[in-house]
Amino acid sequence: MVRIFADVRLPHDTTNPMSKYLFLTFVFGLATLTASCQSANENNNKVETEALEIIKPVQTESENGLSKAYFASGCFWCVEAIYESVNGVSEAISGYAGGHTENPNYQDSNTGTTGHAEANEIYYNPDVVSFKTLVTIYFGSQNITQVNGQGPDQGSQYRSIIFYQNDEEKNIIDKKVDSINATLNGKEVAAQVVPFQTFWVGEDYHQNFEQLNPYHPYIQNVSIPRLNKFKRKFPELLKMDH
Repeated sequence: MVRIFADVRLPHDTTNPMSKYLFLTFVFGLATLTASCQSANENNNKVETEALEIIKPVQTESENGLSKAYFASGCFWCVEAIYESVNGVSEAISGYAGGHTENPNYQDSNTGTTGHAEANEIYYNPDVVSFKTLVTIYFGSQNITQVNGQGPDQGSQYRSIIFYQNDEEKNIIDKKVDSINATLNGKEVAAQVVPFQTFWVGEDYHQNFEQLNPYHPYIQNVSIPRLNKFKRKFPELLKMDH
């Protein structure tokens, strides 16, 4: 059992949809810290379902012909490197999403009390790589049943979340999750599937971290092996220089 002591001030008006959502995400953040040995959905289905009933996804606008997608899957250094190796992806930005606080930073996010997970904003050309393919990459580059983390990175701040911005994206994700669950012999995909709300860009020193710090011990021992495993699995999706 993990005990959490934190002075977190939440909105009292839970009749307001957004206030209630912030409360629910906070509750989920606390609950997931104690769920590492249980099915992901056992503890979060109720919270997730209620949140989905009261909020609508935010649709981002394309920029210079590039669409945006949002994923959380453990350390954002790892996820950034994976997506930036994909043909059709222009850039992956490291940051935070899925929580209840504004302007989160790395130190606070790492306590697990902000509700945020390390996440990535993906800029991609939909004429080259589809959202469906990005979803395939997402589930194909992680331990899909690990709750609250990936590999050695454990805690609600490292939980897997896949965000959708509209019904079409949600349908793509739901079909993928259903197809994966059918192969897991009673286990379930650990990732939350939630409507996108806000992405907070991370600190400058987190951007392009693997590229700029290739000899960092974490990069050598965790990030690069994860990237290479992805490359071996999806060689047809890689940029020419990868």
